[in-house]
Parts: sequence; structure tokens; C-alpha cells
Amino acid sequence: MSAANTSPRNLHFLYLLSLLCLLTGTNSDELQILLNIKTALQESNNNVFDSWESNNSVCKFTGITCNTDGSVKEIELSNQRLTGTPPFDSICQLQSLVKLSLGGNFLYGRVTENLNNCSRLQYLDLGNNFFSGSVPDISSLSGLAFLYVNNSGFSGTFPWNSLENMTSLVALSVGDNPFDRTPLPRQVVKLTKLNWLYLSNCSIEGQIPAAIGNLTELINFEVSDNYISGEIPPGITKLRKLWQLELYGNDLTGKLPIGFGNLTRLEMFDASSNYLEGDLSELRFSTQLVSLQLFENEFSGEVPAEFGDFKRIVNLSLYTNKLTGPLPQKLGSWADFNFIDASENFLSGPIPPDMCKNGKMKELLLLQNKFTGQIPLNYANCTSLTRFRVSNNSLSGVVPSGIWGLPKVNIIDIALNDFEGPITSDMEKAKSLNQLIAANNRLSGELPSEISQALALVSIDLSNNQFSGKIPATIGELKQLGSLHLEKNMLSGTIPDSLGSCHSLSDVNMAHNSLSGQIPSSLGSLPSLNSLNLSGNQLSGQIPLTLSYLKLSLIDLSSNRLTGPIPESLSIEAYNGSFAGNNGLCSQNINYFRRCLADSGLSRELRTLIVCFTLGSFALILSLGFFIYLKRNQRDHDRSLKKDSWDVKSFHVLSFTEDEILDSIKQENQIGKGGSGNVYKVSLANGNELAVKHIWNSDSGNRKRIRSSSPMLAKRAGSGISPEFEAEVQTLSSIRHVNVVKLYCSITSEDSSLLVYEYLPNGSLWDQLHTCKKMALDWETRYEIAVGAAKGLEYLHHGCERPVIHRDVKSSNILLDEFLKPRIADFGLAKIVQTNASKDSTHVIAGTHGYIAPEYGYTYRVNEKSDVYSFGVVLMELVTGKRPIEPEYGENKDIVNWVCSKVKTRDSVLAMVDSNIPETYKEEAIKVLKIAILCTTRLPTLRPTMRSVVQMLEDAEPCKLLGIIVSKDGNKKEELRNNDKV
Repeated sequence: MSAANTSPRNLHFLYLLSLLCLLTGTNSDELQILLNIKTALQESNNNVFDSWESNNSVCKFTGITCNTDGSVKEIELSNQRLTGTPPFDSICQLQSLVKLSLGGNFLYGRVTENLNNCSRLQYLDLGNNFFSGSVPDISSLSGLAFLYVNNSGFSGTFPWNSLENMTSLVALSVGDNPFDRTPLPRQVVKLTKLNWLYLSNCSIEGQIPAAIGNLTELINFEVSDNYISGEIPPGITKLRKLWQLELYGNDLTGKLPIGFGNLTRLEMFDASSNYLEGDLSELRFSTQLVSLQLFENEFSGEVPAEFGDFKRIVNLSLYTNKLTGPLPQKLGSWADFNFIDASENFLSGPIPPDMCKNGKMKELLLLQNKFTGQIPLNYANCTSLTRFRVSNNSLSGVVPSGIWGLPKVNIIDIALNDFEGPITSDMEKAKSLNQLIAANNRLSGELPSEISQALALVSIDLSNNQFSGKIPATIGELKQLGSLHLEKNMLSGTIPDSLGSCHSLSDVNMAHNSLSGQIPSSLGSLPSLNSLNLSGNQLSGQIPLTLSYLKLSLIDLSSNRLTGPIPESLSIEAYNGSFAGNNGLCSQNINYFRRCLADSGLSRELRTLIVCFTLGSFALILSLGFFIYLKRNQRDHDRSLKKDSWDVKSFHVLSFTEDEILDSIKQENQIGKGGSGNVYKVSLANGNELAVKHIWNSDSGNRKRIRSSSPMLAKRAGSGISPEFEAEVQTLSSIRHVNVVKLYCSITSEDSSLLVYEYLPNGSLWDQLHTCKKMALDWETRYEIAVGAAKGLEYLHHGCERPVIHRDVKSSNILLDEFLKPRIADFGLAKIVQTNASKDSTHVIAGTHGYIAPEYGYTYRVNEKSDVYSFGVVLMELVTGKRPIEPEYGENKDIVNWVCSKVKTRDSVLAMVDSNIPETYKEEAIKVLKIAILCTTRLPTLRPTMRSVVQMLEDAEPCKLLGIIVSKDGNKKEELRNNDKV
């Protein structure tokens, strides 16, 4: 077609065709880029990538928003439980991309690519992830309005200079990262469009610059948990749009600046844990306050009366200051007031009566002040209360009966006051009560039997009161009771025998009452009892011999009417004075007691000699019989091994013979005993050493009996080889990995089977961490063990032709060679995922208590993620040095519960690290602990793959502690800083 013949209509058609071709090419490129993202990132159970298919339009992909021309405008994949390292080079090839949101996932790795090719970005969120290394180069992103990298894992120096040209920034959130220390950068205070500035816990030091007042659009300013000193600058009073101001956990001094009341929109103000002083008068006009946290400062003067007119306030923490005068009586009477903690001040006057007016109050904490008057009756109906603490004041009157029966309260603390009257039968309603502390008052009457229905009680302290009557006979129903203090009252009657049923009791004090009768022998059955004080009563009879079985740090039975001998194990110097004032007692060892008369004509020494001779002779006869039995059994065992016909299957080139192995299977070479068989050490003639597991076939005895009667039945009984043996051979015979134990060969007979492994001289990781064989493993060694074991499991899950689920990952199944390099061992429960079975699971009941993933509680379907959970427990062992199950965790609790309960503050997290790990490595250990927490997530789909775990471990390096839990916008969750008095 010539140019002369090309009509305008044809030109228009050609233009459209060219544009269509261009768009088709662009869409094809962007499709490939998005598919690259899908390949790089693994999803959990959100199915976010289900729509990301090559036959689908990219504009229909979940999380993708397009322009009108079909080009990708936004990627919104935040909070999708994604793992992996994003391919930023590919992402930045999306020419029209203005929003990239990947926050709130489990992304990891170093970001080595710069983001300068993403020059059109206006919104970038990488926060709340597990990246490592420095923040990537973002200097060309001049159009950014929103930048979130808070709690991302980045370290080093934040590129503050990159902010120079980002004049459009509206939100800047970089907190909760272990950056290098730096003053609050000048570049920040030039960003005059900012309305959200989150710089908490990122090593900001120096003073808050006066120019902060230039950021007049700010509605949120947070610089908590840093190293900021000096005074709060007056310029902060210019920020009249402020909604939240967080300054806690710094070294601020001085007074609240004059004009602070100008912040009339301020709802959330936290300047706690500083060194601020002066009065609170500048807050009189902050009428919109919802939460005010000023605890642990040096504020003085009175609480402004205007606080009583604040209609929105629900949280008020003023504890540990020097405040005086009364609290406003209308305080908390307007809104759904939640809690007050004004403890450890010099406050006086009555308790405000209406803080629970709307029935929402949870905590009333006013201990250690000078409050007077009675407990207002309104609080007896405050069923929402969980903590009621008014101890160490000058309160008086009768405690309202409803207080004793508040259904949600877990602590009632009214000690050191002048209260009177009884504890009422309302106690039966206190189903959540853990601690009842009412010592040092003038309470009276009998202890109600209903106290035994407060089954959650752990501690009771009613000492120094005027209680009378008997101790309730049903007190033994308090199975969780650990401490019982009833001393210095007027109690009478006997000590209930049921007290011996309180198996958690460690501390009992009933001294200085009028108790009578005998000491119950059941007290000797309390396994945890450490301190027993029954002095100053009228107890009679003999000291129960069962008390000798206890390991007591304190026993005091003095000033009673006890008679008879003092048990020998209690007649020691450590208990001197413990039995004084009991004229009827005698002892063979304590000089100031009369000597006990012999029970018969035999002297004590002769009786002891006869008993010892009799017991010794009996033990000798038993030992001799047992020795003969073992020798005979061993001869039979050896004879059986020799006469059997053996079948050898080798999986490596062998440097030993079958006979060398069989000759070494004898008792003196036994080095271990597991659930599936005994383990022997074999020293070869060439100097090499091997480990041999001997497994008796589970039904060999049955087959022998069957064979004698029917050859056909014997054949039907099968080979009898144990399933553990078959699993181990099937798994290990084809595996070649440096971190999986090497299986040289199997030797099988009709009745038993042998597995021949490489010998690992340093035993198991369990041995090195928890037994008398343990050595002081330095952090570098622990880290290498973690990485090596992870690589072994990664190979099993991802490197084999068919995935192998170990199903019994634990520290005792991680063996260590002469260089302390780890090997995954003991595949007796392993399962190779069959091609014709379910892709992701297998029906099993397997594992070891403390390592078993929680899905066992509701299904027997487990997959590779169950191994990941167990490995997370091993990581916790490496970091903390603790066993998976310890008494200190509490009943039905394990190391995972314990670790999660301690993840509250920086100090509580650091305290979990094994004391054998030097301070210089504790930050690195914490990073591994974070990976362990991720591995032990309750939902299997949220756990990373072992491939991801290896990547995260390899990226682990010494750095400052990362924040564990923050909200997406950078605000710390309130539960991380629960500073109420314990």
C-alpha cells in the first residue's frame, strides 16, 4: 500500500493496531514479572496466588490493581503469610507501579538490589518482616508519600540522606529496627507534610530538635524506647493536630513545656519511664485524653481536679511518682473506664467511687499511698474487675461482701490497712481468684468453707488478723494452692488432714494460733513442701515420721506440746531451735533434749547393725541372681546371633566383615538403648569405629510358635521385620547428605536385624545440652549445629526424590561428630511420602512429648510442617539451654508456651538466653529464637518450609534485638508493656 493510497481511516486503524501490539507486549512482560514473584514467594493457606495463572489477565490477579491501559499500578500483598525473598529487580521493571505493599509477612534475606528503578513509587511497605542487612538504596524514590520499614529486620545505618528529596512524605515508619545510633536527623524535621512519624526503638539519641514544631501536620509522633535526653522542646506545643504522642522509655528531664495544653486534640499521651518532674497542671485542658501514661517519673503536686471532668479517659497510669493530695472524685465516671494505676505515690483522701460506673473497669491499683475511708460499695458490683489492689494505705471499715466474690478477679490485695469484719461466703463465686492477700488488718470471724470453692487459688495470706474458729476441713480441694499463710490469728481446732492433698504446696505458715491435735502425717506426702512453720500452737502427739521425707529449708515446730522422739533426719544443726519449747520431745543427737529410751533390750547401735546386715544380705542375694540371669541371657543372645543365617545389604563400600560386627554385639559394648533396640559400639581392626543398632523382630517369637504347628501359618505371619527397621532402611539407604547419619549396611536374619552406622563420638545434642556429659557449647558451635541440622532436614523435605518426614525430630536424634558437626539420626518413625498418597500429609501417631506439634491434638494428619515445629523446639533448646519439658513451665506447659509467655520486653527476652552464652552473642541468639517462634506457630500453614528456615538461619548475624510484636502502623501493642504491679 503506497503512502498516497493511505487514507486517514487506514492510518487510524494502523495506529490502533500498533498500540494494541505495544500493549500486548507490555502485558506479556508484566505477566512474566508477576509469575516470577509467584515463583519467588511461597504462600501459606491464603490461596492468594490461585488466580495468578498465565491464562488469566494480570488485572484479575488477587492483590493487583491496574491502570485503564492494563498496566500494573498497585501490588497489595500485605498480611498474606508469604515467605521468601522478593525479586525486587523484577518488580521494579513494572513501569507504572506506584504502590508496593508487602508488609506483615514472613519475608527474609538481604535485599541486595536497589529500588531506584521503582522511581514512580508513592507507597512502599516492607514492614513487619524478617529481612537482614541494610535498607536498600531508595534515594531515587522522590515521589514517595508512604514509607513503612518498621520491624523489618534491617540493621546498620538507615539512609536518612535519601529523605532529602522526599518532600511528599506523609507517613514515615522506621521504628523497631536495630539501626546504628544517630540523633534525630535534620532531614526528618524538613518533611513538613508528615502526619505520621514512627521512630520508636530504632536507636535515636540526643535531644528532640526544637524544629520539630515545623511538622504542624503531625497527628502521630512516636520516639519511644530510644536514648533521647534533655527536655521536651517548647516547639512540640505547635503540633496542634497531634492525636498520639509517645515518648516513653527515654532519658527525658525537666517539666512539661508551657503551652502543652494547646494540644487540644491529644488522645494518647505516654511519657512514662523517664525523669520528668514538676506538676501536671499543663494537662488541665487536655480534655480529649483517652489514655494517659506518666508512670515511673518524678512528677509531684496534686492531680488536677479537671481530670474528673475528662469525659473520654479510660486508661490512667501514674504510678511511681511523688504525687500528693486526693484523686478527683468524679474521675472515670463518664466513659467506659478501663484501668487506673496510681500506686507508689503519696495520694490521700477517699477512693473515687464511680470509676466502674459503666461496668467496664478491669484493674484498680492504688497500693502504697495514704488513701483513707472505706472501699466504695460500687466496686462490690464491678464484675469486670480482674485486679483489685489497695494494699498499704490507711483504709478502714468492712470490706463489701461482693468484693470477695468478684467472678473475674484474679488478685485481691487489701493488706496493710485497717479493715475489719469477715471474709464472706461470696468466696464461692471467685472462680478466677489466684491470690488472696489480706494480711495485717483486723479481719475477724471464721474462715468460710466456701473458700475451698475458689479452685484457682495459688496463694493465700491472711496473717496478722483476728480470725478464729477452725480451718475449713475442705481446704484440701485447693489443688493449685502453693502458699498458705495463716499465722498470728486466733484459729483453733486441728490442722485438716486434707491439706496433704494440696500437692502444689511449698510454703505453710500457721504459727501463733491455738491449733491443737496432732500434726497430720499427710503433710509428709507434699512433694513440693519447702517451708513449714507450726510454732506457737498447742499441737500434741509425736512428730510424724513422714516429715523426714521432705526436703525442707525451714521447719519450725517450737512452742507446742509435742512428745516422743525427734526423727533422726530432722535432728540436724540446720534445724536448731526448730523444736524448742516442747518438753516431751527426746533425741539421740540434739544435746539439750533428753535422750530417748530404747524400745527393747537392744541398743540403738545394735538394732541398726542388725537391720543393715539383713538388708545388705538380701541385696547381695538379689544382685547375684540378677548377674547370673544376665550372663545366661547374654550367652543365649550371642549363641542366637551366631547360629542365625544373616543377609547383608550394603549401601556403601565396606571395610569390615559380617563376623566383625556379630562378634561385637555383646553387653560390654552396649552404649545406648532406644525405643526400637540397643546400640553397640564396634571397634574394627583397622582402627575405625562403628555404631550398630540391634533390633529383635517384633513377632519372631510368635512365628516360632506358629512354625512348630503349621508351616503355612508361619509363612502367612510374614518376615517379622519390625516397621522401625523397615522405615530406617528405606529412608537411609538412598540418602547421601553430610548432615544425615550414614548407614553402611543392614544385616538381617529371621529373628533380628542389625543396622551399621558411622560412629559419632560426641553423642547427641541432648547429651551436650542437658546431661552430665554436657560441655560448654559456645554460641558459634550452637549456631553451626542449628544450621547443619536444618540443612539435613531441608534435604529430607526438598532434596529427595520423594519427601521424607522424619516425625521424631528432637535433640537426642541430632548426633555430633568429633568436630561437633550435626547428623540427623534415628529414622525409625520416618515416612516417605508416597506418590499415590495424599500430597501433603500422612496418618500417624508418632513423636516425643515436648516436640510434638499441636495438630496432633485434633488430627493425626501431619506433614513436613510437623518436623518444622519439632525443629523449632530444638532451636529453643539451643538458645535457652532448657529442656522441652521443665517443672518451671507449669502443669501441661512446654518450652514453646514458656518462650511465648516471656516475649514481652527486651529484658525478658534477653533473660531467656542461656547464661553460658556471652553477652556479645545474645543478640544473635535472639534472632535464632525469633526463627524458633516462627517454626512453632500453632497453625502448620503459618510455619516456614525447612528451605526457608535454612535461609533465615544463614542470614542470622549479630545485631541488636528486634521488636517481636508491633502493629502495622508502628504502634506498640499495649500487652507488651503491662507495667502494672505484680
